[in-house]
Amino acid sequence: MSTNIEKAKELIGCFASGDTAKAKSLLKDDYIQHDLAYGTGAEAFCGSVAYLGAAPIKTTVRTVRAFEDGDKVFLHNVYNFAGAGEQVAFDIFRFEDGLIAEHWDNLADKAASNPSGRTQTDGPTEATDADKTEINRKLVADFLVDVMQGKRPEKTPGYFDGDKYIQHNTGIADGLSGLGAALEALGKAGVAMIYDKTHMILAQGDMVLAVSEGSFGGKPTSYYDLWRVENGKIAEHWDVMETIADESDRKNANGKF
Repeated sequence: MSTNIEKAKELIGCFASGDTAKAKSLLKDDYIQHDLAYGTGAEAFCGSVAYLGAAPIKTTVRTVRAFEDGDKVFLHNVYNFAGAGEQVAFDIFRFEDGLIAEHWDNLADKAASNPSGRTQTDGPTEATDADKTEINRKLVADFLVDVMQGKRPEKTPGYFDGDKYIQHNTGIADGLSGLGAALEALGKAGVAMIYDKTHMILAQGDMVLAVSEGSFGGKPTSYYDLWRVENGKIAEHWDVMETIADESDRKNANGKF
């Protein structure tokens, strides 16, 4: 019997195979879609699978990381839809009665290495410290309020082990110093990165994914941040930011979150 992680991988694999029957077998009929570029429901998903399967250039799918938290699976993927170019994504799937019932995601174009030579996907891929899942979830929840939402910025150094911080954001160098320099540069350019609310924090061991809402440069933005926690400190970070589509451009009414 397939695990939920295996089922999630099988579902996204249908984009490459074009297997609509397999996709339908994995989904609840009333599957809820939060990717605003697609319709909701199992039939709409299968329609996308059929479209990609018929495309002249084959879609590719690669899963870099896969974790599970209760009824949800969260994946770190690299897609190339019908030759449109590689995109890095976080996908979240909620399961109900053994079937995939709901999906959230963020996607961004694959970019060149950041100032520290790191990519959007390299680094550790397996979760460790299974016994520390809830401790690490709380640490990230507190960090989001204190630092990312700016409620208690003076606490920032306490969340890190000195300047040891591995950064995979495409424009930021390693270290707390690299983060500070990037934020200072954004400020000087008049670009504000604002986190207003966190909608979901998923965790397995040392890997914690937060889904937040805010704005970047004045545009409504969805933030997906994956942090690796080590010895009670934030040690590594991957992310995907996505501008939230205007209501007039949305293919479903389920909302981004």
